[in-house]
Amino acid sequence: MKEETNMKKRVAAPASSKAMKAGLLAAVLLTAAMGAAFAQDAASAEPKVLHAGDGAKTVRFENMHQMRFIEFFMVTPDPKTGKLIAPCFNSMYTSKGSPTTKDTSPQALVEGLDCDKIAKEHGVLKASLNGPKIWMPDWVEVQVGAEIECNGITLGWCAQLALPSSGTIDGAPYEPMQITRSSKWGWAKGTKAVLLDDPKGDTWILKGFQLGLKPAQTYEDYLAKGAASYKKLPAGWKLRVVTLEKDVIEIPETGVATIMTDELFNVWDKCGPGMTNYKP
Repeated sequence: MKEETNMKKRVAAPASSKAMKAGLLAAVLLTAAMGAAFAQDAASAEPKVLHAGDGAKTVRFENMHQMRFIEFFMVTPDPKTGKLIAPCFNSMYTSKGSPTTKDTSPQALVEGLDCDKIAKEHGVLKASLNGPKIWMPDWVEVQVGAEIECNGITLGWCAQLALPSSGTIDGAPYEPMQITRSSKWGWAKGTKAVLLDDPKGDTWILKGFQLGLKPAQTYEDYLAKGAASYKKLPAGWKLRVVTLEKDVIEIPETGVATIMTDELFNVWDKCGPGMTNYKP
């Protein structure tokens, strides 16, 4: 009987082992399935705007001097690093091309923009509006990606910015900032350009004139007032308005451009060696 009992135990052991292995296999398969489902949910939760630049192509836009536009910076954490980044979308860089009206962001549609709603729709922390502004260059060659729509305004992907932990887009007025840039810009001969000369001998060319949601002045008013438009222009800075005698071409040699904003939220690009073909 004792031998028979031991035999039964020996026979029963493999059966118990098989059951354990089957249970373990089932647990592994369940864990794998749950992991796959989690990965799928994580992928679906990732904002689509992060991939709007995939497959972007270089497009040239002409006749853009005094073209009205807006931009949206979609602020969100980088899934890989956790640091804040901001895919940028511009209302001029679209498959619609440049309208004859030179207005890619009609005021009535701009006034209806709801930044909180737009951020929620695109799954980002914040949708930061830049503009409305008007362009000063005559042409640009820029990488353009997928398009989005905000309250009837179509905007095309054109860049992705790395942001400080504060999530702010603009720097302090009159303080130079550097931005990675592969685009090329041109101000044509005969174009009226606005320039700022600083005490260091650097010259800055006006790139984007700020209108804002409630424009305080037109570009023509700004030209007529000149430096009188400013209350906080630093000492030693001088503003000039010139008619260009030859094209100004901006192609940063290192792929990094130096820019700044002023107290009116206008945007300026640095001219000179390494930045433009000459300093006007």
